[in-house]
Amino acid sequence: MAAPPSARKSITTLLRQTSLNDHEEVLEAADTVLKESGTDVEALHVKIVALLRLDRYEDALRVLEEGGDRLKERAALEWAYALYKVGRYSDAEGAAMRAGGKSRGLNHVEAQTYYRLENFSKAVEIYRQMSKDLSGAVENEDNDLRINSRATDAQLEWSSRGQLVQKRRPGREDLEAFGMAYNTACGSIARGELGQGEVLLRRAKDLCNALEELSDEEKIAEVLPIAVQQIYVLIRLGKIQEAEKLSSEISIEGIPEASTRMIAQNNSLVATERLTNPYLAHRVFHSSPPIPKTGRPFGFQSSLLRRNNYTIELVSLKYAGVVKSTARYLSEHTSPTLSADVNSISVINAAAHAQNQIGKAGLKEVLPLLEKRRNDVGLVMLVLQLYLLTNNHGSATSILESFFKLLEASPAPTDQDVRFAPGLIGILVSLYSLQGRKSQIRTELAKAASYWRRKSKPSSALLRAAGKALLESPKTEDRAAAAEIFKNLKSQDPTDRLSVAGYIASHVTPSSDLSNFQVDVDKLGPIPRVDAAALEEAGVPHIPAASSGISKKRIADTADELPPTKKRVRKSRLPNDYDPNKLPDPERWLPLRDRSSYRPKGKKGKARAAAATQGGAANPEKDGEKIELVGGTGVVKVEKVGGGGGSKAKKKKVKGAKW
Repeated sequence: MAAPPSARKSITTLLRQTSLNDHEEVLEAADTVLKESGTDVEALHVKIVALLRLDRYEDALRVLEEGGDRLKERAALEWAYALYKVGRYSDAEGAAMRAGGKSRGLNHVEAQTYYRLENFSKAVEIYRQMSKDLSGAVENEDNDLRINSRATDAQLEWSSRGQLVQKRRPGREDLEAFGMAYNTACGSIARGELGQGEVLLRRAKDLCNALEELSDEEKIAEVLPIAVQQIYVLIRLGKIQEAEKLSSEISIEGIPEASTRMIAQNNSLVATERLTNPYLAHRVFHSSPPIPKTGRPFGFQSSLLRRNNYTIELVSLKYAGVVKSTARYLSEHTSPTLSADVNSISVINAAAHAQNQIGKAGLKEVLPLLEKRRNDVGLVMLVLQLYLLTNNHGSATSILESFFKLLEASPAPTDQDVRFAPGLIGILVSLYSLQGRKSQIRTELAKAASYWRRKSKPSSALLRAAGKALLESPKTEDRAAAAEIFKNLKSQDPTDRLSVAGYIASHVTPSSDLSNFQVDVDKLGPIPRVDAAALEEAGVPHIPAASSGISKKRIADTADELPPTKKRVRKSRLPNDYDPNKLPDPERWLPLRDRSSYRPKGKKGKARAAAATQGGAANPEKDGEKIELVGGTGVVKVEKVGGGGGSKAKKKKVKGAKW
């Protein structure tokens, strides 16, 4: 019901008396009119706008709910925006889609809603459409579109959908505003270009500090997220000391956003070279306040935080708790899956069961789990890694082959996607390569290529590898399959040099007309000239084969080449009366009684010395006969033995003895 003319005139008069920036006065004016006519749609609309300007989003939603569908249709933008600000993103998406004749404002709200719902492909599509048509755009809206588009591109990279990003190389316009530089840096970091990301983050910080329209407090608030991202990059680059220094300069408690504060707290625990008390780290990790619904981290951030939490609990020896919580998480997700998050939690669950043991001890605990969860990709990868750590490549290959056979028997299409996942195929091919099993490599790549060629979005890297392996096969059917693979790759991307080269190699035969392939040869670009004569003159280098008969020890240098080195003796090993000018006694190593200067004391000693004088004649009666062995290897002493009768003393019967 429309308001009467008098009421409409009064609201217009009241609004003229207020300032555009004084939203409290606007709200009071709207309430004054609504006291006379509580159903005045225009006054309600004005009140909603004022409440939104005052950040009173819940109050604005309450007014919209009470106003009914007519008010929601009139204030479609405010309705969708209020839902977005309170974290009801699905409802905001529905409100924006239901609005007829969408304005640019509604397009912005819809794109931001998709961004928070992590539907980044839809968000970037809306931003690209708005950037192409700037009719009706407000001042500096093109700059906002570029900043938001860069943020969405970075999220696409983080979510492993970087193929949807149109522009990856930073341009001049990306270095002019700190928001653009920061979002471009995030995209570089997501792609693994950490060096470029570090440079762009420094540029963003310098641009922010140089802004004159921002106060010192506002500059600090804008620089904090940049510094937190810098710490992450420095940690990834291995610059732990720089990361620790930068982390100490940040006041984590002063970060206004709860999600950024939690991430900064995580980075501070890692940015140190000192051994951290795991129980203290556990306490610090859980000291962060709860994150509100509107500021929750994105999926990839939540996954990392979840894994960090379990890791800290593992090093804190909370094995039972980790087993219970990770088992609950795994029960909520289906297996097999290619989700990195789910498979990582599966590995953490196995680590808790094995109590952080690796090698044979870890295998003893993990193998029974694999019998229960045979289709768990993360667990299979863990068992493979443990076998490889013990150099048991055969068992690792058998485990993966058995897993593939299990998936091949499954009727579910999603299981077949896991079976022929390029990463898993690459692992099996690597294991075959270590064992020299070339025929199995070709067979496995041919099966994977046959599967992915039926898909709408095949893996180009896997098809290239399959085509190359099949091209080296002596079988005619394998070379025909390689020709078909490279033909499809060439049709998808005619500028790909590898695909063009494979196409030529697989289609040219001895009877082919080479002029038919001249266009494709030209695409490969100019081939550098090679000096064949110089190559022939240089010869072909041969690596000498290793021989068991040749010693691997380094040949010692001759005495003529190197002068003798004087051995230096430490003073602690020299006697107290050592004189370097006096020659040492050459008999110092002999026992005292064997030295030439030895003189026994007493009559008995002199008598023994006379009887055992070195060089003296032997007394056969006393010493017995001595026989020298052949070859001078020694002397055997033969003792004198008495006659058969013996002495009387020996024959005398001893009293009490028994015969």
